[in-house]
Amino acid sequence: MALRPDEFYDHALAAADGACRLPLARMTGWEISPFEPEGLRVAPLRPPVLPEPPRHGEDPSNCAACRERGDGIWFNDTWRLTRITGVGVPLVLMLHPLEHHDMADLPDELAAELGILSAHIVRHMQALPYISRAHVYRIGDGGAHLHIWFFARPEGQTQLYGSWMPVWDDLLPEYPADVAEADAAIVADALVASIGGRRSAAGESPHD
Repeated sequence: MALRPDEFYDHALAAADGACRLPLARMTGWEISPFEPEGLRVAPLRPPVLPEPPRHGEDPSNCAACRERGDGIWFNDTWRLTRITGVGVPLVLMLHPLEHHDMADLPDELAAELGILSAHIVRHMQALPYISRAHVYRIGDGGAHLHIWFFARPEGQTQLYGSWMPVWDDLLPEYPADVAEADAAIVADALVASIGGRRSAAGESPHD
């Protein structure tokens, strides 16, 4: 059985200093870290908040992902793919089920589709010129409607390896939107060719 919230907090504080600051993570010493360890310090560890605050969209009637189900660059009858704007890396895409599901209540047939779709999206992103890798992330603490992130790592930028990549994305200047939009269209067209679906929501013109 997992530790209770108070037990977990006490366990973590045993490794902290008098200001409730834990030591710097091993990750800060990796050569891919965006921060130099000198001068860095860990924020104080705060006590648990119970009950936890609700995530956005816990109530489907107030879920932005449900309201925006017609927005995207690729659709099929159960999923849609969107491009995230204002990012620093070459391309960030997000996959959402059309119906209101989180990972834990995703029906088995949709879970199987998720695996296949994810593989196709990664394949097509990595086929873009000057993209070395597509990273896949599922977090879920901010929104209750399932959303899977796909980050394209630019070729040669080995500091953007692995788990630090979303932080680097937040630090980098905004990537040229016209280039990202064109690359997103290439991925969406490749998805239509490899797995089906369409470029616009059902009943909408591609130019709407």
